[in-house]
Amino acid sequence: MASFRIRDRKTIGNLIIPIFDKYPLLTTKYFNFDKFKQAYFILENPILNKIEKFNLLESLKSTTPSEDYISPAWNNVTLPLGDANWRSLPTKVILKPWLIGFVEAEGSFYLVSKDKNRIVHGFGITQKLDRVVLEGIKKILHISTQVVYKQNYDHYILDTTNSRAIKNISEYFFNTMKGMKSVEYRIWSRSFNKYKGNYDQLYKVKEILIKLRKIRVNNSIFSTKF
Repeated sequence: MASFRIRDRKTIGNLIIPIFDKYPLLTTKYFNFDKFKQAYFILENPILNKIEKFNLLESLKSTTPSEDYISPAWNNVTLPLGDANWRSLPTKVILKPWLIGFVEAEGSFYLVSKDKNRIVHGFGITQKLDRVVLEGIKKILHISTQVVYKQNYDHYILDTTNSRAIKNISEYFFNTMKGMKSVEYRIWSRSFNKYKGNYDQLYKVKEILIKLRKIRVNNSIFSTKF
């Protein structure tokens, strides 16, 4: 396991904060960044004494985003999610490099048994908040299924096994990913192009993907369950 941390406030102020000011986070993570940024300016404020800083930081620490919180990166997208004209807008907010990184962290390339003689390819992402992000991804990847809220699990899910959507997704992420997820994607994508409809071969691929996912989750301090 490896980790990378930056704690030097000068580096945070001069390098880290300007990056995310220029390229705002698209999810509720923006709320956390904004808290982080406010905390930085509190700590750097020479007018405040230690007690004042402590009290302000304690108050800031307790703030949480509302359930309908949306990152200000989406401020220019004012149309309702269901509006037909909304279809082209996500590409103005969600850039391909961002989506590649997001799917590497949050996406799931998997195979699922539909019945005893059929295995199909699937793709899914879950988010506790940020439905707007999943709606944007749905449009960009041309996924026809709806973003659904799962009350039992308290999260939103974008999931598809539609063959046309899987083909779109396979082509969109071709030769892009760099991390461990890239191995899963390549196996998943190649098996779709080579073994679609072949139960025996897809069963073997399904088992390989399950083993790879277990290895990745067991060796990550930031595991994502799907």
